[in-house]
Amino acid sequence: MSMTSIEMKRKLRERFSEEHWQTHFDRDKDTFRIEWKDTEQGVTISLPGLISKWENRKEKALDEIEAHIREALRIMSEEQQLEGKENQIFPVIRSGSFPKESKAGEKLIYTDHTAETRIYYALDLGKSYKLIDENMLERENWEEQRVKEIASFNVRKLSTEMKQDDVAGNTFYFLSSKDGYDASRILNEALLEEMRANTSGELAVGVPHQDVLLFADIHNEMGYDILAQMMMQFFAEGQIPITSLPFLYEDKKLEPIFILAQKKPKGDKE
Repeated sequence: MSMTSIEMKRKLRERFSEEHWQTHFDRDKDTFRIEWKDTEQGVTISLPGLISKWENRKEKALDEIEAHIREALRIMSEEQQLEGKENQIFPVIRSGSFPKESKAGEKLIYTDHTAETRIYYALDLGKSYKLIDENMLERENWEEQRVKEIASFNVRKLSTEMKQDDVAGNTFYFLSSKDGYDASRILNEALLEEMRANTSGELAVGVPHQDVLLFADIHNEMGYDILAQMMMQFFAEGQIPITSLPFLYEDKKLEPIFILAQKKPKGDKE
């Protein structure tokens, strides 16, 4: 028999029983929340997803989620500083529907990117990171532009090593270093221009979730169909999904491709 949400709730309460935390079970939404009593900042877990992981990996799955939650709660309790940590500031890509405020009500620093995506800015803390908000800037008298310029510089220093796969006359490239900033590399203009120079078909770019950046050298309609399937699969599997729509990269611009099966490459490249 499958584990129930009530049983998973009990397991989680046992793991987060410290006096300085409080927990809430939402039966209607099927979620479990752990938060600090004094600030009510915390983490909300979807129980069906966790139950699915538990059925595959049992207590190891709970060990991992517990470690992530404890780290997130620890970060929430600390006042983070930017000064002296310039090399730990990076951009992160999120969907266009991602909140513009933290759960504590602080306005997050962001930049519009495409119709589907938005750029936020993070202070890397090793195992996790904290999104930078206006309060952090005011506390240290930092200008917003300074954060954006530092993040843009740092993302260009990240590794761009990729895997390659050729399918039906099309070439697909996958960048997945699992450092939390794989999708962020879409902001590395030098990388995009290099890929454009090295592709002979149309260049498509995808950021289905945080931990992958996908390039495709498309030469025929099947290439678009394969790309669409890849994007949907990655989007569904990602812990932090961004967008299932890929982009065409041309003239230093990213344009979403909405109807992949009907989108044909320019010229006769088949």
